[in-house]
Formats: sequence, C-alpha cells, structure tokens
Amino acid sequence: MHWTCRHDELSSIELDDQMVAIDNPYQIKAQDWSLERKNCQNDNGNTQAVFNALETMLKDSLERLKTIRESISVAGSALWECTSHVNCTGHAALVRALCVDGKVGAALRLRNRMLQKCIILDIFTHNYLINGLCKMGNLDKASSLIKEMKEVGPTPNRITYNTLIRGKGDIVQALEQWGLMSQKGSQVDAVAYNVLIHGCVKKDMRLAYMYFCEMLKRGFLPDLFTYNTLISGLCKLGKLDEACEFYSVLSKMGFTPDHISYKMVIQGLCHYGDVIKANKFLLSMLGYSVVPEPLIWNAVIEGYGNSGDVNHAFKIRDQMVASGVAPNIFTYNALVHAQVKGGNIIDAQSLKQEIISSGLIPDIVTYNMLIGAECNIGHVDFALQLYDEMRRRGYKPDIITYTELIRGHCSKGNMKNAVEIFSKIQRSDSPIDHVPFQILIKTYCKMRYPEKAFEIYQEMVRKGLISRRSAYHALISELRRKKFIQEALQVCTQMLKLGF
Repeated sequence: MHWTCRHDELSSIELDDQMVAIDNPYQIKAQDWSLERKNCQNDNGNTQAVFNALETMLKDSLERLKTIRESISVAGSALWECTSHVNCTGHAALVRALCVDGKVGAALRLRNRMLQKCIILDIFTHNYLINGLCKMGNLDKASSLIKEMKEVGPTPNRITYNTLIRGKGDIVQALEQWGLMSQKGSQVDAVAYNVLIHGCVKKDMRLAYMYFCEMLKRGFLPDLFTYNTLISGLCKLGKLDEACEFYSVLSKMGFTPDHISYKMVIQGLCHYGDVIKANKFLLSMLGYSVVPEPLIWNAVIEGYGNSGDVNHAFKIRDQMVASGVAPNIFTYNALVHAQVKGGNIIDAQSLKQEIISSGLIPDIVTYNMLIGAECNIGHVDFALQLYDEMRRRGYKPDIITYTELIRGHCSKGNMKNAVEIFSKIQRSDSPIDHVPFQILIKTYCKMRYPEKAFEIYQEMVRKGLISRRSAYHALISELRRKKFIQEALQVCTQMLKLGF
C-alpha cells in the first residue's frame, strides 16, 4: 500500500468553520431555531404545524452533525495519509543510509516495523538491503528477503537478481540462482549475463564462453565490460593470442578500447615475455591520444628490463616523460632492476641519486636490489652501508634484505657474520623461507663442513620448509664423502617423500 496525500477533500476554511461548530454545539444555527419559532407562533395555534416544524429542525440538526462528523473524519484521514507519506519517504532514506554505513541489521528492523504498519518500502530501498546482505555474506537472508518481496511486495526486478548473483561469490551458487531464475521465467538482461560471465572467468573459461554465446543468441549485445572480462580471464591463463583476438573484435563492434582493455593486454604480454608486442599496444594507445597511466608504462619498462634490453627500457621512460606522465618509484625500481640485471651496478647506484633528485624517496625494494647487487660482486662493506642508510630512513629490513646479506657474507667466506644474521632472522617475527637455509647448506658443503650443513638442514625440516633439489644433492654428496652414512640416508628418505 502506498500512502498519498489528498488535498481536495476539505478546504481549510470549511474545516475551521466545522471545528468552531463542534466547540459550541448549542449555538448551531441558532438563528434558524428563532426563525422557525416565529413561524410557529403565526400558525393560528396549529399544534400539528408546530410538531412538523420541530421535526424538520431536528432532522436538519442531525444532518448538520453528520456532515461535521464526516468532515472531521476526512480531515483526519487526509492528515494521517500525508504524515504517513512523509514518514515513509524519510524512513526509506534512513534504511538506505544504514545500509551504506554497514548497519544492515538496523535497516532490516526498521523495514519490518514499517511493514507492520502496512507501509511497504520501494524496490530501490529493498535493493539496498539485498546488496548490504550480500556484502556481509548473508546470502541465505538475502534469498529469504527476495522470497518475502515476491509475497508482500515490491516485486524483485533485474537489479535485485543481479545483486544476488554478484553476491554469490561461489560460482556454483551463482549458477544455481541463475537456474532458479530461468525456471521461474524471471527476466534477465545484459547486466545479469555480465555478472555471471565475470564469475565464470575466475573458475572456468569454458563456462564463460558458453554464457557469452547464450547472451548473443538471446539478443543481448555484449558491452565493453563483457569484452574486458573475457580479455582479463584469457590473459591470466596465458592465452594471449585469444585475448588479442577479443581486443580486435572491440573495434569491429564499434567499441573504443579503454584503459582497462589496454592495461590487461599489455600486462599479460609483458608477464609472458612478449614485450615487443606490448610496446605496439602502448604505441596504439598514444595513436588514439589515450595517455597511458604510470602502471602501463612501468609494465613495459619492466618487460624490457627482464629481457635485458636496458636501452629500450630507458627510451620508454623518456617517452613517458614526454607524454606528461611523471615517473614514480615503481618506474625507477624497474630501471634499477634493468641495470642490475645487465650488470651495470654503478649506473644502478646513480639511479638512487636520481630518485632523490626527483623528489622521491628510495623504498625498501630499491635498497634490497642495490644491496643484492653489491653482495653479488663481493662488495659486502658497501652493501652494509646501504643497509645502515635504509634503516636510518626508517625502513625495517625484511627477509630479502637479510637473505642478500647472508649471500654476501657466504660469498666472502664470512660464515660467522652469515650465521649471526641467520640467527637474527630466527629471533625476529619476520617470515622466513627456504632460501637462507639453502645458501648456508650449499656454502658449508662447498667448504667441506657437512656436519654444519646437516644442522641447518635439520632446522629447515623442523620448520616444514623444502629446499631445491640441488641443496639435497650437495648435502648427500658431502655426507657420504665424510662417511656420515646414516645422515645421508635420512636426507635421501626425505627426498623420496618429497618426490624428488
């Protein structure tokens, strides 16, 4: 029931007149009584005429009282309906505000109180409730509310069902809901298909293709979101050729690729090593006067760095600046990585100064790469200077920092220092992986100290970590050489359990 205001039943002047009359009922039309009395006195003492006059006056008075009562009833009804309409609108807005604030329970209680007063909130407000329940993960309650809406109103619409399907993060549940909608003949639209395809892409591209084809057969035209969803799924699976095919379809269908389209394809190509093709897409963006965001530039720079093409990495950086996009710390880290990978340690160090000159601050990634580069060439003292500088800047060393320093000390044979850092990792709350263990095991084996290597190995096993096969082989070889047969067999058994 929707309350509406009725302004045409009774004018304010009429209502005032009637209310005055009610306040003084004994003065209702007193002049009429006087007039009738005078008429009776002139009626030659006709008693019947007197009674007739009294009867007429009584009927007239009763009719007036009835009219007054009805007028008051109409006025009260109109006032109630106007007030209810205002309250309904205000409560609906409050329900939506509570849902936005995450107070869905309070919103539902208010909605139920309104329902008890026979006031049903609109579909727009109910969709807020459904969305809030789905965000909380309370899908059963959301489904129950939709069932209740079908019984008492308002009737669920496409947005209602689309919200529920999107809320069912589990694709199996989403497909079940889709099946129920199909059985009941519920209307679906392109948005519903987009939601379903997006869910399928995360689990099964074949299902995504199937619903994409079904979408076309039912006459729903895919939009840019549909194509971007499919391109994203294909890129994540490494099916770059198919992703590029869908990209080419965009233009044929009259769509202009957006930043998301380009970003997914370029990142996918760079991730799988085809940086040359990625650069072509970058140039395509510039050709359409679409300025790529820093993330896209950085992906191509990193791609060239990974391929060892430092010159092209810097050319992309220069092109980025020329396009009016300022390099960020991720840009510089990609360039530092390119220089380190190319063995240009001095140039990598100079980039740190360039970062500071540009108003940025080197982050822990920058320092870890530079520390690792110095350790790899045996410049442990300079690596320790970078370590101290990093800490002065307020960065807390992580497992990568410590691992690089352990590697540096091991390369110089400074096992005491390496073990001290290793012990520091053990005492800290930093998560640890197999790499520090592997470095120490292989270094001790190379130094012909298999018993110390075996101690490190046992600690690694206690922590449930698994090293690479080369570390196990090196340890077994040295244990056998030193006649530690039992220990060698123990490592062999562990290798067999791991499937090596």
